[in-house]
Amino acid sequence: MLILQIVVLALIQGITEFLPISSSGHLLLVPALTGWPDQGIVTDVMVHMGSFLAVVVYFWRDCVNLTAGGIDLLRGRVTAWGRLALLIVLGTIPAVLFGVFLDKIGFMDLVRQMPVIVAWNAIVFGILLYLCDRYGMSRRRMSDMTWLPALIIGVAQAVAIIPGVSRSGITMTAARALGFERPEAARFAFLLGIPAIAGAGILKLGDAVASGSGITFPMVLTAVLTFFVALGTITVLMRLVRHVSFLPFAIYRVALGLVLLGLLYSGMPLGAVN
Repeated sequence: MLILQIVVLALIQGITEFLPISSSGHLLLVPALTGWPDQGIVTDVMVHMGSFLAVVVYFWRDCVNLTAGGIDLLRGRVTAWGRLALLIVLGTIPAVLFGVFLDKIGFMDLVRQMPVIVAWNAIVFGILLYLCDRYGMSRRRMSDMTWLPALIIGVAQAVAIIPGVSRSGITMTAARALGFERPEAARFAFLLGIPAIAGAGILKLGDAVASGSGITFPMVLTAVLTFFVALGTITVLMRLVRHVSFLPFAIYRVALGLVLLGLLYSGMPLGAVN
């Protein structure tokens, strides 16, 4: 890969993976605007691992506490962090089941060849993000999380498997609709995403190994750059949500969807979603 392609992929993955603006929508624009070939499955694995490590590093205290809480549960002692760890596991189950189901029926292979779905999802879920953020109450914190809201947010995360929805976007949308404060909604969305991102990375790594693909230096460099970009993105977002609504992100999503639709209906070819 060209060094420019490495930098662009790292920027796109590191920024759009965590901002509620749809990473798949931006990935569609890359080949359309640059003419670059697909970067390959191993590169996808590496950038996802970079994103995963960024979340773990930023929320390292929460990760340590969740791990300790999980160990306490195995020892028969229930703590607040152990309960939260269980809720995150519960919230991850829908995405696992839905992902397996869609893969079995071949839906994902089909939808990835239909960029118009990505465009419309960017618009529809952008509007939904605004409405839930604008009219959702702000009275609940993560300490108020119970099994029902955790499961609802988990189901929302499962829907994000469909390209264009945005995992971080729809989980924050669901949390805001349930009355969680904006910073708490973002925090839970990120923690819930840790097993999801790790699982996706492991699955893609398995596919890469099965295909006999190797890891090259450019791939490692892309992952390292993605890590730093993602870490910066999370830091900025967590500060922004304390003072700014999700309206700018909703507007951007709608604009992105309209751009994609414009390109599609003008006849410009857009590649499959990676």
